[in-house]
Amino acid sequence: MTETPRRSPRPQQVYTLLVEVGRKAGDGLPAKATGAAIMVYASGVDEDEAVREAVAILKQADLAPLDVTGYGTAEEREAEGHEIAPEERALMDRALAENAVIVAEVTPFFD
Repeated sequence: MTETPRRSPRPQQVYTLLVEVGRKAGDGLPAKATGAAIMVYASGVDEDEAVREAVAILKQADLAPLDVTGYGTAEEREAEGHEIAPEERALMDRALAENAVIVAEVTPFFD
């Protein structure tokens, strides 16, 4: 009987995601806000996993994710001409080191 070869684990990467959220009781958004855009850095072996993790964490925080836009890894963003500030890079490094979802910015929407 032959053993199946072991796959080496795929390395974690950090993805930049923009999550749009709606309103939900207890969400912590300002009273007159209609929702918000939340910029997060999420680790995962691929972008799909990073999205799943980010949505799960935001739901645990009583937020109501509606849509997620992925902007890729730092390398992919740089290849597209994005400049990444040192503070942003530090948050990405932290997300990778802690295998975490880091909320970088919350921008409430108002009508």
